[in-house]
Amino acid sequence: MTTLKLSSQERKRLQAIAGHTTDAHLLRRAQALLWLASEYDVEDITQRLGISRRTIYYWIEQYESRDTRDIVNRLSPLPRSGRPRTAHGIIDPLIDMDPRELGYRSTVWTATLLREHLSESHQLSVSARSVSYALARLGLRWKRPRHQLALRARHWRQAKGG
Repeated sequence: MTTLKLSSQERKRLQAIAGHTTDAHLLRRAQALLWLASEYDVEDITQRLGISRRTIYYWIEQYESRDTRDIVNRLSPLPRSGRPRTAHGIIDPLIDMDPRELGYRSTVWTATLLREHLSESHQLSVSARSVSYALARLGLRWKRPRHQLALRARHWRQAKGG
């Protein structure tokens, strides 16, 4: 059975974080540490939070190894490895600009035009998915029909003599 020793100040801070945070990562970690300090079994905590035993032990190790006064930094996850986002902050401001201001002969950004502009101006090769995510994030639709065809009448064959 794993138990965690918390001072009264740490317990109060963890309870405050668990009660007022909007970050799901912090909430789950604070709850797990509070339950461990209250001598709940690790199996119960893993079932409540839907995580593995190893995750609980990792959170304990991370909490105890960080020796800072700020408890939020002790709880927050470490930066993850992998390729960082390259176009997340670049695409959004460009979509607000009119493509004609940059010399293009289009009134709206299309996915192809935006990808071309990013590769020429910013030397970024951006996937079509990144562009579509940016368009969705801003609530824009760039493929709009220019006209709507009239629907046929229900009795159009009779009207034509058929």
